[in-house]
Amino acid sequence: MKQFVALLLFFTQFFTFSQDTNLYEKPPVFPECSNVAIDALQECFDAQVFNIIKEKFKVPSNLKNDNYKGEVIVLFEVDTTGSFRVMYVDAMYNELKAEAKRVFETFPKIEPATYSGRKTFKQYSIPIQIPLDDFTLSTPKDLAKSNAINKLEEAAKQEFEAVNSGLTTYSNKALTSKLNIQFTHSDYARFDRAMNVIGTNSHTASKPFLYDDVSKYYNFEAERDALKKNTETWAGKKLWNEHLVQLQGKDYWFTIDPVFDLQAGTDSEGGSTYNNTRGIMIQGGLGKNFNFYSTIFESQGRFADYVNRYAESLKAFGPDPAIIPGRGIAKRFKTDSYDYPVAEAYLSYSPAKFLNVQFGHGKNFIGDGYRSLLVSDVTSPYPFLKLNTKFWKIKYTNTFMWMRDVRDAVVEDKAFLTKYIANHYLSWNVSKRFNLGLFESVLWENSNNRGFDVNYLNPIIFYRAIEFVTGQGAGNALLGATAKYKWNDDVNIYGQFILDEFSLGDIKAREKSWKNKYGYQIGLKYYNAFKVDNLVLQLEYNRVRPYTYSHNTIVLNYAHNNQSLAHLWGANFSELILIGRYRYNRWFADARFIFGTRGLDFNDGSDNFSYGGDIYRNYNDRPFDTGVEVGQGNKTKSFYGNLQAGYLINPASNLKFFTDITVRNFNPEATTATAFKNNTVWLNFGLRTDLFNWYFDN
Repeated sequence: MKQFVALLLFFTQFFTFSQDTNLYEKPPVFPECSNVAIDALQECFDAQVFNIIKEKFKVPSNLKNDNYKGEVIVLFEVDTTGSFRVMYVDAMYNELKAEAKRVFETFPKIEPATYSGRKTFKQYSIPIQIPLDDFTLSTPKDLAKSNAINKLEEAAKQEFEAVNSGLTTYSNKALTSKLNIQFTHSDYARFDRAMNVIGTNSHTASKPFLYDDVSKYYNFEAERDALKKNTETWAGKKLWNEHLVQLQGKDYWFTIDPVFDLQAGTDSEGGSTYNNTRGIMIQGGLGKNFNFYSTIFESQGRFADYVNRYAESLKAFGPDPAIIPGRGIAKRFKTDSYDYPVAEAYLSYSPAKFLNVQFGHGKNFIGDGYRSLLVSDVTSPYPFLKLNTKFWKIKYTNTFMWMRDVRDAVVEDKAFLTKYIANHYLSWNVSKRFNLGLFESVLWENSNNRGFDVNYLNPIIFYRAIEFVTGQGAGNALLGATAKYKWNDDVNIYGQFILDEFSLGDIKAREKSWKNKYGYQIGLKYYNAFKVDNLVLQLEYNRVRPYTYSHNTIVLNYAHNNQSLAHLWGANFSELILIGRYRYNRWFADARFIFGTRGLDFNDGSDNFSYGGDIYRNYNDRPFDTGVEVGQGNKTKSFYGNLQAGYLINPASNLKFFTDITVRNFNPEATTATAFKNNTVWLNFGLRTDLFNWYFDN
């Protein structure tokens, strides 16, 4: 009997608890419902949600005009703070989805739901009938108790498959994108003529170019079709024609390719040489105006003896023995080689037709020649922000760069010193034949925690004026100009002028003062030379006076990572360059001959003056003020010749097989520890994903 009574009491308590569960649950409460009885709170909540939606929901005019009928199903929750949050919206048109989200953003914060006296989340779904005249008061369904969610769940379950079904055939969107065309002199020669025929409104000095800009003048798609090999196998397509991975949908695309630079050779001075680079290249786009690019390189190598010596002369602070020219700081690998990882990447966005913005880690170049006296790509990659603005006959390039001085003398707490450069380049097509460019640049360093000076963010102000306001020693400014004249469709003449400092009085006195620090370039290009299709010939002369690019505060020199930001020889030189380039289908051949005269320092006990060639010397260490001439000091004659031929394996990734021979003669008047006679013959062959310029003509 006792057991029966106990069991009866248990079930009585259980069913009483079950029936009174609702007393422990309380829905969210609007202020308008605060005085409503507890069993009517849910009904009041429903009415308030309905009233707000009815009042604030605006059917888009295009749907209203089309007399659209349908519904918008909204899943929403009221969180523990009483805030409304839309979880999911299902509607036929995106405009309706956006409007539903907008309306719920206007909901006030209310008293949250509670369970057993504790604040809790509460989730609901509600169908909004379109037109709103059909929308009547209906109870938002508690998602924990409703079957109305089935439709939304079914749609959500199909979302992954919908993404897959949105994939389309890859269509080389890169060829008309906002991506940069990888800057190599050899490859740019392909479309150089197309951009320089008389009458084009192109701007060819600021490099690298965007595919979007060049595709207006050169048909990349037709070029790919002409080079395409007929193969049906997956391996054949990937080897000869396509990216390794290429994926494209309605609003996105991306590609992935392996990167190789595998070289083997022999140097008459130093023995065997090699380079072993492996990496990956990823590029893609989201929408029409946003693109991204990234490459990661892992490399080991040993080069010709003169290149190895030059790399070690660039050595940074610390145990690392060298800086590989154009790449970066290198660690020792084995006993006589170098390990030098490199990464380059950027984001490219065009918020308007006339503007492209890039932020990344890489290089830039200004000029129409093989060399640039303004901004070159001979140095290591660096962080940059670049704005290209085009309108009318103008292209205006603003570039902000973060540089490093890696010398022992300026390192603090084992950290390299940071310095900054801001420059402007204005390109103006004066006529259908003549282009004029104006350049200005200022460099300042991070002394006294100055950081990036916002004064230089002004895109049009003259830097000399800012330099005066911020202090005469605050920065190092340079001015420059470029010009190009199209003689005809097959011949154009180009030039540059760089001005670091000058004294008008000294020029008039003809004293050849050290203060007159400037350089100039003049060159000529001949396309389809001698009526041979795809043969380009180029002649270029460069001359830079002593002490140009240098400064009495060495850190303010025009350099990065112990390498010049302009000509790789620094200053105090003249050179004549002859170049020939030829392409036939996938075959290519390049020839380069450089004749130079340089003035080097002696750097010995009897003569430790700076003669103006080394921009990492204080120009106050000069031996005299007048009679300063190009080639002064340890005059050195040099010759560099390079012949290269190869075959383009894959146009999509720019993978090439090549072989080349380099002959170099270096002949200073006086032999010193760093300057001595050197005659090199360097034979080399390899497999390379051609993404940047190697400059071994130092």
